[in-house]
Amino acid sequence: MAKIKLDLHGIYNRGDSIESELSRVIREAVEKGISLVEIIPGKGSGQLKKHVLRFLDQGHIKALYHRIEKDDKNFGRIFVHFR
Repeated sequence: MAKIKLDLHGIYNRGDSIESELSRVIREAVEKGISLVEIIPGKGSGQLKKHVLRFLDQGHIKALYHRIEKDDKNFGRIFVHFR
């Protein structure tokens, strides 16, 4: 199973960069037929994770993936599954 990993620790305080990186990784997964994207917003206060989930919940983005899985063992990790 092919997977892409995106760690947002380095850009956590730059909102435009976060959305740009999220768009890039979603587009790359679709173009290359990748089945799983692992996004690591980190644990922190949870604001970055909320930002990522709001981004993924936009209609035009939501249409590109199959489902989202929040890791129950690691609060700071989100999996985006593609068909």
